[in-house]
Order: sequence, then structure tokens, then C-alpha cells
Amino acid sequence: MSATAEAIVLAVFIVATSIWVGGYSAIVVVARTASATLDPAVRVAFFRSLGRAYFWVGLPALIIALVTGGVLARDLPWDGLLIATVTIAVVLLVSFAVAVVQARRMTRLRRRLLESPDDEEVAEQVRRGSRAAAGLRALLGLLSLALVVLGAFLAV
Repeated sequence: MSATAEAIVLAVFIVATSIWVGGYSAIVVVARTASATLDPAVRVAFFRSLGRAYFWVGLPALIIALVTGGVLARDLPWDGLLIATVTIAVVLLVSFAVAVVQARRMTRLRRRLLESPDDEEVAEQVRRGSRAAAGLRALLGLLSLALVVLGAFLAV
């Protein structure tokens, strides 16, 4: 690959990674603020809309970052560092898919709770789901940061 093509791929990689990590970080801030300030019915509608909008920004950015990262790493030896990086990238993609499914499930549960606010079984499902969602968001963040760090080590 020419130096110009490599520079273009690197620029696309940097922008895509910035969109993924920056967007993910922004969602964490927005989620905390929305949870603290919006009433439950508005919050459900807000997060449904936010999730759908972010899906079409975050997922392409993640895929582009992973593909361009793969192109940039194409000539590297398959050592422990590269294998760990690829493994974490796959786990991140799978975790993102699980997060999408989980977010849709939580939207349905929260709607059910709004319709039947005295239903303790649904309320408990929402509490458990919220804890699981927080853990999943933390995992996605840690995996994303791990990829950034591993990518830096691969680049040197």
C-alpha cells in the first residue's frame, strides 16, 4: 500500500475510533443526566430514540475502526499482542450485539412497568436489568479502552 493510501486509512481509523469512543463516552454522560432529570415515561422514550440514533452512528464507526485497524495491522506478526487485540475486538462486537438486545428488552420492561407501576415482579426485572445494563456498559467501555491501548502498542 502506498504511503498516501496508508495515511488515508490511518486518518479514517482515527476518526472512526474517535466517533466510537467519544460517542460512547457522551452516552454515559447523557444517560446519567437523563436518569437524574427526566420522569420515567419521558426517559423511556428518550433512551429508545437515543439508542436507535446511536446505533446508526456507533456501529458503523466501530466496524470501520475495526476494519481499518485490521488493514493497518495486516503485516504484523500473529504474536500474543495481536491475538489479544483481535480477541478483544471480537468480544467487543459480541458484547455490543448483546447490549442492543438487552436495551430493547429493557425498553419493553420499562414500558410494562409504566403501564403497571404496582407490579413488583416487573419492577424487580427492571432493577435487575438496570444493573445488568450498567455492567454491560462498563464492559463495553473497558473493552474499547483496552483496544485503544493495545492498538497503541501495536503501532510502535
